[in-house]
Amino acid sequence: MIMYTVYALYSPSFDKIYIGITSDLDDRFKSHNDLATKGFTVKFRPWIILYTEEYPTKSEALKREKQLKSSRGRQFIRSKIINH
Repeated sequence: MIMYTVYALYSPSFDKIYIGITSDLDDRFKSHNDLATKGFTVKFRPWIILYTEEYPTKSEALKREKQLKSSRGRQFIRSKIINH
């Protein structure tokens, strides 16, 4: 069964956060740090995985991703940086 991961990446060098979803976190993380040649994450490498949550359906993961991208969700993610 495919699980969907909502993840937050953090760039300590630039103090940036990126939130996304994937069904293959290892591959997606490698893409953000090594393979991608364009997009938001290319400019702020290197990234670390700051936070993850798993969901059984893509719709649940998308809902949570949207919540984490809100102001309150970003505050929650920022609190993880302090405790990291």
